[in-house]
Parts: sequence; structure tokens; C-alpha cells
Amino acid sequence: MLKNLWFLILLLSLFSCDKQSETEAKIEQIDVEFDVIRFDRKFADATVENLPDLKSDFPFLFPEHYPDSVWVQKLNDSIQQEIETEVLKEFPEFSEQTDELHSLFQHIKYYFPDFRVPDVITITSEVDYKNKSLYTGDYLFVALDTYLGEEHKFYVGIQEFLKKNFRKEQISVDAADEIAMKYVPKAESRTFLSHMLYYGKLLYLKDKFIPFKSDAEKIGYSEEELEWAKANEDQIWRYFIENELIFDTDSQLYERFLYPAPFSKFYLQLDAESPSRLGQYIGWNIIRSYMDKNDVSIKKMLNTSAEEIFNKSNYKPKK
Repeated sequence: MLKNLWFLILLLSLFSCDKQSETEAKIEQIDVEFDVIRFDRKFADATVENLPDLKSDFPFLFPEHYPDSVWVQKLNDSIQQEIETEVLKEFPEFSEQTDELHSLFQHIKYYFPDFRVPDVITITSEVDYKNKSLYTGDYLFVALDTYLGEEHKFYVGIQEFLKKNFRKEQISVDAADEIAMKYVPKAESRTFLSHMLYYGKLLYLKDKFIPFKSDAEKIGYSEEELEWAKANEDQIWRYFIENELIFDTDSQLYERFLYPAPFSKFYLQLDAESPSRLGQYIGWNIIRSYMDKNDVSIKKMLNTSAEEIFNKSNYKPKK
């Protein structure tokens, strides 16, 4: 009996791998075209004389209410020049990131055929790490000075839990997140469950958009943090259930378990060991469980209520 069970599991695994390979083969054939514009280099090389031409080419990067004197001052600003120098050191070229973005756009186009592929514009932002990547529909802006490596001198004083993802490997991950937000409806209620599954849907789209990235990279964990979450998933879920948090509407739960922070806040001794955003991690696994156990499209799932997804997911964390 046990032998037959293992054989069945092996067959299902092989079938799943074949189906996944077939899907990836189709995705690789999707034609996507976009330009990568190194605006960071164009501005670094600009002069007072050719500034009007640059403004003419990129009017959306030069708000009209700022006089030219602001941009001239910025051209000559020593801090801006140092930023440009450091960005050029880390990004003398952008081919590896372009390849990843190309794959990202192919995957999005496969799952959402109406997706309009944006041009990519690299910029500097005076280390505005709250806006590392920005998707407008026509453009994807990437602030390269927020991806110089977590130990870079520009990030001294920034909290560790933030700067650990200031790495070039996260560019396509952040882009995927920005674009996924355009497809995932906002949480339909104030319940903790609804907000957990909002983030779970975003992370599930990353599963589809960037399968070439690890789960740790998708959620912005270190490998050690991901292993901690996996090892303690059952305890995390039990805590949520026993404390009746699932349908609680206390917004403090978002800060404790959904938003970036040094750690999650159970108010227990294990807090210091835990990664932040464990509510996102649980929401991700609930969505995965729902999609594994129900024959529904991604678009259907995105527009299904949190309560229905939860009820039909039959989510059971591994012990």
C-alpha cells in the first residue's frame, strides 16, 4: 500500500514538472520589446548647455514648477556627483538586470495578455528607499542608488531589516511587486485575514512572475529567516487561531505581522528570533493551498473574497 502511494506521488510530481516545463517553454516564446534608458547616466553627463535638450526628452522628470536653477544646482552638487560615481561603479552596465526584467515581462504577459510592457528608466533618487521602484504603466523607474549592496556607505544609519534588500538581485523582485499591485484588489475589509490574503495574493503573483527567484528573495527574507518561518509555521498559525486574530479588525495587527520591521511582535520571548511580516508569509501559503486545491484561474482567485479563499483552502501548516 505504501509503495503504491509513493508511486502515485512520484507520478503526480512528474506530471507537475512536465506541465511547468511546458508553460515555461511557451513563456520563452512570448515577444516583449522595451527600451532601457540610463537616465542616471544622461543626467550625470549633462551640462548647463544641453540641459534644455534633456528636459525636452524627459519632461516628466523635470516638474515645471521647478526653475532651471534647481537642476543646474543639482548638476553641480557634490553629493549628487558622488551618488552618480557610486552608481556607475556598481552598474557599469545593466545587461543582467535587463535579462531578468525581460523574463519578468514575458511571464506577466503570459498570465495577463493585456499587459503593456513599459520602458525601463534608471534614475538616482538621493537614496529614497521608500520608492526603490515605481511602475506607472508606461514606465518602470528603477532608483539604482537604492541597490548598491547592503553594506554600502550610503546606507549607514538605515535599519538592517531595510537595507538587507538594497541589492541589485532585488531589482526584478521589486518590479514584480510594483506591477502585481496593479492587479491585486485592495483588502475588502479591515480583518487581519483580509489583509494577510492581500499580501498573499501579491506573493502568489510573484511565484508566477519571477519563478527564477527564490522564495526568500520574493518575500525579502534571508535564507535563514525563511527557514525560521517554515520551521515555525505551525506555531505561528496556532498563535493566530488561539488568540482569535484571524477575523480581528485591530489595525495594530498590520504593524505587528504585515509591515516591514525588525521582527514580528508576538510579545513572546521568540520575537527577537522571528523575521517580520509573518502574516504575509502565512497569507502566501493560504493562497498557495487554495490554488492547489481548487480549479480556478488566477484572475478568479484575485477577485475572490478572503473568507471564501480561507474556507476553501483547507490550509494546514506542516508540523
